[in-house]
Amino acid sequence: MSGHPYPQTDRELLRLVERSGGRASYKQLVRELGLGGGRERRLLLEQMAKMTARGAVVKVDREQWALPRTGNSEQAIRNRAGGGSFGAAAAVPGRLGAEGRRGFAAEMQARVRGRQRESLGRRDDLIAGRLSLHRDGFGFVRPAGAEGQDSDVFIPPHELNGAMQGDQVLVDAGSPTREGRRAGRVVRVLTRRNPTVVGIFHAAGSRGGRTLLFEADDPRGRSAFVVPFDTRVARVVLIPDENDLPAAAITPHRTLGEEAMAQEHRWDGTVEDLNGLAVDVEITQFPTEHSPARGRVMEILGDPQAFGVDVEIVIRKHHLPHVFPAEVLAEAQDAAQWNVAALLAEEREQGDRAQAAEMARKDFRGLPIVTIDGETAKDFDDAVMVRALEDGTFELQVHIADVAEYVADGTALDLEARLRGNSVYFPDRAIPMLPQELSSGECSLRPEEDRLVLSCVAQIDSHGNVLGYELCESMIRSARRMTYTKVQKILDGDAAMREEYAPFVADFELMLDLAKRLNGKRVRRGSIDFDLPEAVIEFDERGAMRGVVRSERAWANRLIEEFMLCANECVARWIEGQGVPGMYRIHEQPDAKKIVEFEDQAAEFGYTLGVGPLPVQVVKTKGDKREAHRRNERDRDRGKAAHREARGHQVVGAIDVSPKLYQRLTAQIAGKPEERILSYLMLRSLKQAKYSADNEGHFALAAPSYTHFTSPIRRYPDLVVHRVVKTLLREGALPTGGAEETASQSAKNLVENEKGNRERGTGNRGNRDGHERLAPPYAHDEIAAIAQECSETERRAADAERELIEQKKLQFMADRVGEEFDAIVLSVTKYGFFVELGELFVEGLVPIYTLQGDHFTYRETQREIKGGATGVVYRPGMPVRVLLDRIDRENRRLQFAVVDDEPNLATKSATKAGQAVAKPGRADAVPEGTKAFVSRKKANATQAAAAARDTRSAGKRDSGKSSRSALPAWVPEEIAHPRKKSNKQRSAEAKQRKRKGR
Repeated sequence: MSGHPYPQTDRELLRLVERSGGRASYKQLVRELGLGGGRERRLLLEQMAKMTARGAVVKVDREQWALPRTGNSEQAIRNRAGGGSFGAAAAVPGRLGAEGRRGFAAEMQARVRGRQRESLGRRDDLIAGRLSLHRDGFGFVRPAGAEGQDSDVFIPPHELNGAMQGDQVLVDAGSPTREGRRAGRVVRVLTRRNPTVVGIFHAAGSRGGRTLLFEADDPRGRSAFVVPFDTRVARVVLIPDENDLPAAAITPHRTLGEEAMAQEHRWDGTVEDLNGLAVDVEITQFPTEHSPARGRVMEILGDPQAFGVDVEIVIRKHHLPHVFPAEVLAEAQDAAQWNVAALLAEEREQGDRAQAAEMARKDFRGLPIVTIDGETAKDFDDAVMVRALEDGTFELQVHIADVAEYVADGTALDLEARLRGNSVYFPDRAIPMLPQELSSGECSLRPEEDRLVLSCVAQIDSHGNVLGYELCESMIRSARRMTYTKVQKILDGDAAMREEYAPFVADFELMLDLAKRLNGKRVRRGSIDFDLPEAVIEFDERGAMRGVVRSERAWANRLIEEFMLCANECVARWIEGQGVPGMYRIHEQPDAKKIVEFEDQAAEFGYTLGVGPLPVQVVKTKGDKREAHRRNERDRDRGKAAHREARGHQVVGAIDVSPKLYQRLTAQIAGKPEERILSYLMLRSLKQAKYSADNEGHFALAAPSYTHFTSPIRRYPDLVVHRVVKTLLREGALPTGGAEETASQSAKNLVENEKGNRERGTGNRGNRDGHERLAPPYAHDEIAAIAQECSETERRAADAERELIEQKKLQFMADRVGEEFDAIVLSVTKYGFFVELGELFVEGLVPIYTLQGDHFTYRETQREIKGGATGVVYRPGMPVRVLLDRIDRENRRLQFAVVDDEPNLATKSATKAGQAVAKPGRADAVPEGTKAFVSRKKANATQAAAAARDTRSAGKRDSGKSSRSALPAWVPEEIAHPRKKSNKQRSAEAKQRKRKGR
């Protein structure tokens, strides 16, 4: 506007206040407008003061303004010209008395709150997501469906509105800053994630209660409270009614042995004896900004240091369903009565229908079918057999327990299985998805017992390609229950084991042959195989942790993996070919940003994925251009040259990356020292696999179609896939599938047609053979909901398993504080770097403040921690010698300290700059001039002693790593690299000399 004295118009300010919910603060306006120095901010205050005097806005606080009208903001906008004011008296609060001003402010606050309440029902820019809290009180909300931290919304502590860790919330987010970050406030809690909290009980008056919560004279500090194990959930939970305690001394829903029961703490029923025990608390009143949460004790778990209690704590902390309701157990017992004998008896009673039923379910009971599982496994859900055909091909039979025959859709048993999502496996126990009557009973493929199964029979050529396959309902009788250890001994030529299982030796050798061919096919198409070692915890006879060992992944394990992968791909292609909604296991392509980060890290080791030039483009936002314009104007006012360019932001475009690139790099680093760290970094660059109703392929397996079919006893998605297959087979679907390549291409076409039909709302009218399309067993939206739920329960189970293993490691390492270990740097952060012990698979943190001898800083661009004076550097992949300093029980991690005598110097930058780097042996040739220089500089005995120490250690330094200086190693540090003293240091030294002179 011509002649306008301010950088922005009144209308722009009013629109900005309106977008902020009817109220805006001075800091918010400065941030939104991107104002620079003091002059621009003074102009803003002057403009807001004039608008307040005119009645266009109302000043409700010292530096806060609000719109004067609740419903008609256009009237307020017209007020900037002087018309339609809020009222003669109200427009100028300064003319009112003290009572009038207080009443006016209260009225304005009430109107603004009413405006905000009304806006909640009509605003369409609210964001729904899950809240993740920090121990310090603030949090972040990641919008639903978003990945990565770039979309997170920052929530200050005073804007949580009673939300707790993990809650699904509705957030009012502000405008993004120049860096793209947003801050907001929680408007409403949609779903509570933590209806219960597990922690340590503290009786009323116990030490620390008042200091944690209230002042000494606050009466609320006299009540009992619980300190949660996860401090992000709540700081404390008050227990106002100490008499509201569970009737049972210790919860009965625990699985302890006789010895553990004998050592268990017995609660006498008093509140004092409950002090220090682990309890599970139900939240009865959620926290607010000014008051903590309140609750009541539901379960008493026992002494947190007692055996088995740590598992109980983890189960309740992650809200894992662990108790089967009575109706679920009753249904499981009834379902367990249905077996092969009952099926045949029913068929005989039906007379003429018996032959048709027998033809529908094939009989494989006379074949040498075996199960191969771990030594401690109790639920056997898969059995296999391989035989050579006359034409030189192989026949692979994969038989999976027919769980869908026992768990009907919509029953209480099915709803409980869906709620659990999957079985959870801890080192010393498991939480099954199905009751024991089914999981370890009638559904388990135990040897020499008839079982109902769903089978995939595939014909495979000598190159590992699937030529055709058939899905069918069948029945089997497992011939042997084998373990990975026994099968591996047979394959390794163990004479005693081969003699014991002589009838099956040829079968196992044929399995190995086929598994290697299947693996070769996957390698040719680009499947990634991270053969990373896993930690296995060993326990002694008392249940205490004995050690952590490397898990062995021999060919006995891998042949079962290859067979299961083959069956899963066949079933996925078959369901896709039917044109009905199905459950898929997908693994999406990695993000371009993650690829760029990995490329930078791999380059430090001299490796690359080989993606070629990265498509990076510079984007300049309007805010960047506005800021550059304002700075140029300010420079002109000061008489300086104004030629600032708007700074841009680098945005990485789409990168065409294939799994073969990862596979090639995996082969390059195999067996090398950097294999562990680079494999770890590669895994971090990939996305997490999940379940989906839409097939998007599996990137890591290089498979166009993949699903989970082989573990219905312990995974609910597999049970859904079984129901889809059984329903389609019984409705007359063709049970066979074609060759691998043809099936994959037709599947892609069908997926595209299916998506197009769904978008048009027409559905499917016919299948690829021109026949009438079968009715889908599940609707697409229902499978999408199940896929989302199962992906979440899978992550929940993985988090619980990981946390318990880390706790076991902490207990194991508690007796080794002070010992030294060889380790490798895994990752570097601004507060330190994480290391992994080579032989124990134990991770811990080396805090940056514990690094001695220099001032260390984190360099984000280089992803390293470097000393400013010495040049000591710590990067991922570097070997270090560390000492176990202490057990950080609050953060549940180990804290280490570096004990290297010979630090790693950052010689790379010096070499690039062309500077000389000291090499071992260069100190032998000492220039006379340098000797004279040193002797002149050493004037007192202290310097002479330092020179002697340096001379004695010269040989040690020369034989070690390179120095950062071109001078010989015998030259003292204070002379070779003198540091400039600050004025403060000079002043302190002068005062010290003056005191000595007196």
